[in-house]
Amino acid sequence: MFSFLWALIIGGIIGWIAGLITGRDVPGGIIGNIIAGFIGAWIGSFVLGHWGPVIADFAIIPALIGAIVLVLIVSFVLRSMRKTTD
Repeated sequence: MFSFLWALIIGGIIGWIAGLITGRDVPGGIIGNIIAGFIGAWIGSFVLGHWGPVIADFAIIPALIGAIVLVLIVSFVLRSMRKTTD
């Protein structure tokens, strides 16, 4: 149970840092940050492998890179959807 909570916290922090680096907000607030952190960690580990420091089963560097890519893609898609509906 505690490891699950720790993973949620680390996932949220990774998503939050990705939003800060890109200068774009993650939709959904805290939940969006957690989702971005988890999906970003999956993308980063899939593409870059599992290297670097590991906290709560997250390889921090690939997870952060994956979360940054995810935030940029989501931001681009949401911006293009807003333009088409206006």
